[in-house]
Order: sequence, then C-alpha cells, then structure tokens
Amino acid sequence: MSEPQRKQPEFDPANPFLSESTEDVTNLVPRGLRIGAALSWRFIVVIAALYVIVFLIGYLSVVVIPLSIALLLAALLAPAVSKLTALRFPRGLAAGIVLIAGLAVLGGLLTFVVAQFSSGLPELQKQLTESLNQIKVWLIDGPLHLRQEQIQEFINQAISFLQNNQASITTTALTTAGTVGEIVTGFILTLFILIFFLSGGDQIWKFLVRGVPGRVRNRVDVAGRRGFASLVSYVRATAAVAVVDAVGIGIGLAIVGVPLVIPLATLVFLGAFIPIIGAVIAGAVAVLIALVTKGVVGALIVLAIVIGVMQLESHVLQPILLGRAVKLHPLAVVLAITAGLVAAGIAGALLSVPLLAVLNAGIRSLLHERDPDPAEIDVLRDQAAQPNDPGEESEAKS
Repeated sequence: MSEPQRKQPEFDPANPFLSESTEDVTNLVPRGLRIGAALSWRFIVVIAALYVIVFLIGYLSVVVIPLSIALLLAALLAPAVSKLTALRFPRGLAAGIVLIAGLAVLGGLLTFVVAQFSSGLPELQKQLTESLNQIKVWLIDGPLHLRQEQIQEFINQAISFLQNNQASITTTALTTAGTVGEIVTGFILTLFILIFFLSGGDQIWKFLVRGVPGRVRNRVDVAGRRGFASLVSYVRATAAVAVVDAVGIGIGLAIVGVPLVIPLATLVFLGAFIPIIGAVIAGAVAVLIALVTKGVVGALIVLAIVIGVMQLESHVLQPILLGRAVKLHPLAVVLAITAGLVAAGIAGALLSVPLLAVLNAGIRSLLHERDPDPAEIDVLRDQAAQPNDPGEESEAKS
C-alpha cells in the first residue's frame, strides 16, 4: 500500500522561511535589489551592443572613414550643386562641374604652397647654414665654452646612431609608405562615393527610407534631412574657423617678417580642417621657418602667436561658432572632440562633432515633430525642430 502524499504547508507571511519549497524565491529578494539587478543587466546589454557596433566600425574603418569624409564633402559642396541645378543644369553635370572645380582649387592651393616653398628653399638653406654657424660659434665662445672636438664628437655620435638604427628607420619608412598607399586608396574611394552623393544623394536617401515602416516613414525622413542640414552648418562653421586661423597666423608672421607668409597661411587653413594635429603641424612648420630666418627670438614670438591663435580656436571659436551652427552646447563640442580623439585618433576627432550634430538634430526632430512633411525641409539650411506648443497639442487631442 502506497504511502499517503504529505500535504505541503501553506505560505505563512509571518514566517516566510518555513515554506521555501512553495514560495517563489523572487519574493524573498528586496524590491530595491530586484530593480537594481534589472537595470544592471539591461545596462550591460546596451553596453555590449555599443561595443559590437564600435568594433564593427573599427573593423570596417577602411570603408567607414571614406564614406564619412565623402558625406562631409557632400555637405560642403551641395549648396554649389543646388545653385547650378537651379540654373537648369542637369544634376549630374552640376555635380561634375562642382567636383572638378573643388579638386582644381585644392590642387591649385597645394601646388602654390609647394611652388612657393621650392622657390624659397635656396634662401632658406643659406640662412639655415648661417644659423648653424652662429650656433656653433655660440657653443664655443658662449657660456658653455665647448671645444671644437666636443662638437665634432657629438656630430659623429649622431651619425653613428643613425647608422646603427638604419634597420628601424627603414622599417618606419616602409610603414609610412604603406600608410601613404592607404591614404591614396581612401582618397580614391572617397572621391568615388562623393560623385554618387552629389549626383544622386536624394535618391539614395529615399531608397534607404523605404525600409522604414510606413507609419513613421515621414518622421524618419524629416529627421534625416534635418541631420544633413545640421551637417551643412557644421562644415560652414569649420571653414570660418579655418579662415580665422589662417588670417590670424598670417598677420602675425607678416609682422614678425617671416618669409613665405601666404604659403604658410594656406597651410594653416588646410590644416585647420584636421582637428588638433593639423594645427600643430602647420604651426610647427611656421615656428621652424621663423627659427631659421629670424633666430630664437623670432621663433619664440611666432610660437606665442601660434599658441594664442590655437587657444582662441579651441576655447572660443570652435565652441561658440560650432555650438551655434549645430545647436550644441560648447561643453558638448569640446567633450565630443576629446572623446573622438581618444577613441579613434584624428579620424575620431574629425567625425565626432558632425556625428553628434546629426544625432542631436535627428533626435530632436523625432521627438518634437508632429506629422512633418519632408518636402518642406530645406537640407541646405539648419531648421532645427522646436517643441510643439502645448496649446496646439491640446487642440489636436481634442
């Protein structure tokens, strides 16, 4: 005869531990701990998803970076293409004219800089020789009182160091050559993508929007258009900052009397489009030429001018002009540039603020636009979405 089944004790709220076999263990966990655990695992999932996205972007950087730069250039050149289209030029022809003109201007600037440096190189070499002789005389007759043998020994040690490290120097040169090859490949890919962006960017965007559900398609379409309008404003503001940098440093160089003022100012203008690194390289070239032609005092004056202009750019021009253009707080601009530089180097610093601007404009549009019409959005002007009037919302609900 089978043993009768034992009856399980009912749950007693006063003694929860007496009925653990029938009580759900979840009810034994404090409510605050359950909420914390729920938030924690969701936070971990979000961070993991972001990590995967960042990893894929880094893995596909050969494609992502040219695509992003082409989008920036499209934002810069789109107004010119639009004006030619308004004059009844076919869009493909207008894109080709603007692209060829842009390449011609860029090539002309680079050619002018190289030609000016080449024509002034013999004089620079002569002044460099004189400066080295002056330094040598100062080392011998100055407070250091070095002997000719000591100076020659130092030069021999420098030559020996270069000979002993010839292998590493060769390896670095090969690596640099490989990097130059990657840059050329990226440039060609960027140019190829830019052609399609300028000639058929609107059709590409419409094709992408077709994958969005119909009930939110217009909202997403408008958000994307507002994001691109914000990108156009960002590029214009960056060009304004570059002009101020070039004019400021050019005037300073002219006052000091440094030669090759116009090529150096042009180099500063081009370098300003590459955050931090471009300005540092252009400023270093200006200081080096001042050192050769005007001595230590002139070089220190030029260094002070470069540092002052760079400080003006970093703490005033970029936060204020870019902040107004893309409607971002100056602190957000500075933090975005810093985070992009730390995360992805020069490319990250170059693309961080445009990405933040596009996300800001797009998210604001998604949150505040009600039944938008994509045809009313001018992508060449920054029309940031504003919150709807509470009175209008109440009327719409009634």
